[in-house]
Amino acid sequence: MSITIVIPTPLRQFADGKSEIEVQAATAGEALEQLTSEHAELRKHLYNDQNALRNFVNVYVGDEDIRHLDGGNTTVKDGETIMIVPSIAGGNSVAEARAVDDLPSLSNEEIARYSRHLILPEVGLEGQKKIKAARVLMIGTGGLGSPLGLYLAAAGVGTLGIVDFDVVEESNLQRQIIHGTKDIGRPKIASAKDRLEDINPNTKVEAFETRLTSENALELFKDFDVIVDGTDNFPTRYLVNDASVLTGKPNVYGSIFRFEGQASVFWAEQGACYRCLYPEPPPPGLVPSCAEGGVLGVLPGIVGTIQANEVLKVILGAEGILLNRLLLFDAWTMKFRELKLRKDPNCALCGDNPTITELIDYEEFCGLRKLEEEPQFEEISATELDDWFNNQTEFQLLDVREPYEYEIARIPNAKLIPLGQIVNRICEIEKGKTTVVQCKGGVRSAKAIQSLKDAGFDGRLINLKGGIGAWSDEVDQSVLKY
Repeated sequence: MSITIVIPTPLRQFADGKSEIEVQAATAGEALEQLTSEHAELRKHLYNDQNALRNFVNVYVGDEDIRHLDGGNTTVKDGETIMIVPSIAGGNSVAEARAVDDLPSLSNEEIARYSRHLILPEVGLEGQKKIKAARVLMIGTGGLGSPLGLYLAAAGVGTLGIVDFDVVEESNLQRQIIHGTKDIGRPKIASAKDRLEDINPNTKVEAFETRLTSENALELFKDFDVIVDGTDNFPTRYLVNDASVLTGKPNVYGSIFRFEGQASVFWAEQGACYRCLYPEPPPPGLVPSCAEGGVLGVLPGIVGTIQANEVLKVILGAEGILLNRLLLFDAWTMKFRELKLRKDPNCALCGDNPTITELIDYEEFCGLRKLEEEPQFEEISATELDDWFNNQTEFQLLDVREPYEYEIARIPNAKLIPLGQIVNRICEIEKGKTTVVQCKGGVRSAKAIQSLKDAGFDGRLINLKGGIGAWSDEVDQSVLKY
């Protein structure tokens, strides 16, 4: 039977860049075996050393996770689609639980401002009062936080808490629409607060210029009704989820990568949490950041607006929120897909017998602490590499970025072999020469070195610390930064 397997963006580099691959199989397990036999590099990303699917990879037949069906023995029909979904990071709300008499009144100005809400039967005067009474905490004011904040303030959310510690950079402006050119160099928290208060002076903005940590998360979350995850890294994403579960708050989740986005509402009291979907994070470096992988500027606007929509529905106690559902969006093909989620009774956090009862070290949980303590590879700085060039030191420079990046900027004499092709083209790398490996920021080059080592390459491999960005900063500013 002919089966189509949908390959997610982060893994396409290990599948010859293909988004869909057809195989002949009768079960999901057979389909994945055929896929990984044809694309061997995919296997280590899908299976662990015990030949079991990794916990950060979910496989769906139709809209059901095979973990809740027959696993690898799940039968597939001719023409059916299998989706690989790796992590990339109804009911009454707290606001609705307030007595009607406790809801705030609306001024004449507010009634005029929210008039298009008031004439919606699903919102009305009482619903708008609930929105005004609500306290929503946004984690991040970047790509997702920008549209979130703008629309929640415009909708009349009474109190918006914003957590951020970063500053506005020029590269943010392609998608982080809450900030402007004049804000470059300013703390994001200050820029966002100014913009939100300008949109709606009736919204109280509580700014927390700090990094969200295991030490402050529970204290920050306790006074808010809804938590909105606008983060861009796995440690903070698991922290947001765990703190939401431990404080009993709904967590409105969104994540983005290149052209793809995800959204859901994780609410342990009524359904699945993020750990039910992804019990453990992917290894460090498997999923590139937006800085490494890129992101279409409008994508966070779409996903962030979906999150804002779900926040308002949670506040209003609407049916049909994204509870126990994972919404997938592909901006390039303009397709939405919806997958079912189930609460995992064995979930370490929200299951029947939880083993996680307090916040943990999330850097360590995601494998980042070990990387900080034990550098895996020999490194060289951009300045040191320039000295090698000037002293005519014998070495070869290997660039593992994509061809379109190579066209934007390059270091002289670098040989281009994209990361996804590195093992298949290992014969093009001279073993007798010291090899310096570079990418944009140093992440993909480290992965390339590991792949070469795993493939048996025994030549000397050195990672260019900071990649081509460091080369531009430290050596040659005529090399464009992107």
